[in-house]
Order: sequence, then structure tokens, then C-alpha cells
Amino acid sequence: MKQIISLLRTFNELVMFQHTIFSLPFILIAMIVAANGWFGWKLLILGILAAVTARNFAMALNRYVDRNFDAKNPRTSERPSVDGRLRPWMVSLFATFNAAAFVLIALYINDLAFWLSFPILLVLGSYSYFKRFSALAHLVLGVSLALAPIAGVVAVSEAIPLWSLLLSFGVMFWVAGFDLLYSLQDMEFDKRMGLHSIPSRFGKDATLFIAKIFHFNSVLFWLLFSFAAELGTFGYIAAISAAIMLYYEHSLVSKDTMQINRAFFTVNGYLGVLFLLFIILDKAL
Repeated sequence: MKQIISLLRTFNELVMFQHTIFSLPFILIAMIVAANGWFGWKLLILGILAAVTARNFAMALNRYVDRNFDAKNPRTSERPSVDGRLRPWMVSLFATFNAAAFVLIALYINDLAFWLSFPILLVLGSYSYFKRFSALAHLVLGVSLALAPIAGVVAVSEAIPLWSLLLSFGVMFWVAGFDLLYSLQDMEFDKRMGLHSIPSRFGKDATLFIAKIFHFNSVLFWLLFSFAAELGTFGYIAAISAAIMLYYEHSLVSKDTMQINRAFFTVNGYLGVLFLLFIILDKAL
């Protein structure tokens, strides 16, 4: 039993399960808006399982593909996929299992969700390779998480309305923006390894500026989402609150790059949860 628990903890460390907090709130936001309120326990459970398995697949594939680079990077050299705790075949099997589970869950949700599960997995998997030839990898990561609201609305209504696209564009720029900040940690490593990223190509100052532009776009699209979805006051408060938190995030990183982890994990984690709470209030009151 202890070995099984230890193995589960290792896989949890591999995929950093707690980071699901970035995408899950926006899946639930889309489901709440699509249903104009509560959408039922069945879809809640299926939605959470879909989010977890999709992210597990993406993270495990990334760890498998990048294991040789991770071994050379001091920041990532102690990951389970590198230090020997998980063999490559175990990581690839874990990724395959979660991909299959995601497709089966989508099949159980509805037909459109099933057919969309395949291109979604393709997009999620492509991120792991993009950094080898393009600095646009940050946007690809953004697109990967931006699929979450699309999946949420499809689960409820088997449609993709305009407001869900606006919500997704906001998520895309939000994720790409904070990934730019996070990538500052690997700027010099990426240069040495010949990996493509905006920090390694344009430097710290340009990266900070581009991240600000991305996050400005996030807030703009979230305001447009509130308008297109005909939300009330709390919908706009959600977007404004996100703007305040993103401003705080940039102030942290601009003053001290040692605050990147705090900005990345703490601020962005709270942002999604707070956004979700305001949408719940908007539909409940």
C-alpha cells in the first residue's frame, strides 16, 4: 500500500495536479453561463474528469518529450521523469491512459464533445514540440488552456456561441502572458540549448512588455465576454478584478524576478477562482 501511495504521489508531482486550478474555473464558468445557472452533478463530475485527464495527458507528454532537456536544466533536474523515479515507458503509458480516458469521457458527454476530443488532444500534444522551432510556443500553451471554456460550453449545449470564444481568447492571452513571465527563468538555458522562446529571443524587457500587452488583451476579451453573454454587474467585476490581479502580478515581477513563482502560482491561481465566484454570484443573485 505504501508503494502505491508513493507512486501516486510521484505521478502527482509529475503532472503538478494542483495546476489544474488554472483551467478548471474557466470550464465551470462556461458551463454555468451556458446553462444559465446550475448544470447538474453529472456534468460537473464529467467536466472535472475531462479537465484532469486532458491536463494529465498534456503534462505527461511534455515531461516525456522534454526529459533530456529537463535533465540539463538545474530548475527541472529533479522532476520524476528525469531523476529515475519514473521510467520513460511509465510516463508515456500514463499519457496514453489519460488520452484514452479523455476521449471516453467526451463520448459519454455528447457527440460533439467526442468528435472535438481528437483535435483537442492534438493541440494539447503539439505544445510539447513547438519550442523546438518557434517562439510562439507561449501562444500555443495559451490556446491549449483556452480550449477549456469551449469544452465546457459544448458539454452543456453542444454549441460554440460567440461569448464562449471571447472568454477563450481572454484565457489564451492570460495564459500566454503568465507563461512569458514564467519563461524568464529559463531565458539563458533556452539560448544555450537552442530552444525558442520570446525571452531567449527578445530579452527580459521586451518580454515584460509583450506580457503586459497580452494581459491587457485578456481583460478586454473578458469584458467583451461579459457583454456578449449578457452578464450583470458581477460579470464586469470579475473582469476588473482580473485586471487588478494581473497588474499586481506584473508589479511583482518587474520589481524582482525572484517573485516569478509567487506571481505564477499564487496570483494566477486566485484569479481563476475569484473569476468563477463572481460568475456564480452573477447567476445566483
